[in-house]
Amino acid sequence: MISPQQVEAMIKAGLPDAQVQVQDLTGGGDHYQVTVVSSQFAGKRLVQQHQLVYGALQQAMSTEAIHALAVKTYTPEAWQATTAS
Repeated sequence: MISPQQVEAMIKAGLPDAQVQVQDLTGGGDHYQVTVVSSQFAGKRLVQQHQLVYGALQQAMSTEAIHALAVKTYTPEAWQATTAS
């Protein structure tokens, strides 16, 4: 089991400028949804953005500490547009 705070810390270690929201989908500590906002996503396709997030969580994913992960990624500009509407 891994805590939401640990998930957030791992993502921020890989993407230092990231704003991260973590939601435990089942309460069991192994199914998460993350929303990540980072300038490092600029100019990258969605799959490349998700690869950056998965890369930051590689250890937890490979040991199955995280069994399932839903990822939403945004550049700061896209996030502002999403939250403004």
